[in-house]
Amino acid sequence: MTTPPARRRHLSMLRSYTWADALTIGNAACGTIAIFLCLDYLAEGSPRYLWTAFLLLPLALVLDVLDGYVARLDRRRQSVLGADLDSLADVISFGVAPAVLGFTLGLRGGWDMLVLSYFVVCGVSRLARFNVTSSALADPSTGKVKYFEGTPIPTSIGIVLLLGVAQWLGHTGPDLWFGAVRLGPALLHPLVLVYGMSGSAMISATLRIPKP
Repeated sequence: MTTPPARRRHLSMLRSYTWADALTIGNAACGTIAIFLCLDYLAEGSPRYLWTAFLLLPLALVLDVLDGYVARLDRRRQSVLGADLDSLADVISFGVAPAVLGFTLGLRGGWDMLVLSYFVVCGVSRLARFNVTSSALADPSTGKVKYFEGTPIPTSIGIVLLLGVAQWLGHTGPDLWFGAVRLGPALLHPLVLVYGMSGSAMISATLRIPKP
C-alpha cells in the first residue's frame, strides 16, 4: 500500500520565509515601486513621484544590507529561498530600477537604451555567476565567501546618487550633462556610458572585491 503524499499546509511558501527573507522582499518592493513612480512621473510630471523613487532605492540598499546581517544572526533557521530570493530582488532594485530611472531622466536615445539593457544584462549575469561560484569561493573553515568577482550589483546606487544630483541641479531631459551626439540613426547621451562602465565592472573576472 502506497503512502499518500504529505498534505501541504495553507500558504506553505509564505510560512517558510525567515525574517531575512522578509527584508529581501522589502528590497524588491522598493525597487518595484520606484519603477512605478518613474512611470507616474512620465505620465504626470509631478516631481514628488521622482524624488520618492530616488529615496526608495537607497532604502532598498539598507534592506539588502540588513537581510544579510539578520541571516547571519539566525543561523539556526536557514532559508531555503534566501540566495535566489536575494538575487532576484537585487536585479529589480539595483538593475532594472536604476536603468528605468536613467531612461526617465532623459537617456532615451536608441544607443542609450542599448547601453541600459547591457547594464541590466550584466547585473543579471553577475548575480547568476555569484550563485553558481559562491561555494567554490567560500572559505572551507567558515563557509563565508571571501571576495566578489566583479563589483556587486548594489554599487549601482552610485549611479542613482549621480542622477539625483543631476535632477537637483536641473540637468535632466534636454539639459543632461554632456548633451547628446548622433551616431548613425540614433542618439547617444555620453552620460549613459557610466552605466556601461558599471555593467562591465560587474562582469569583470579580474576585479576582486573583499566581501564584508
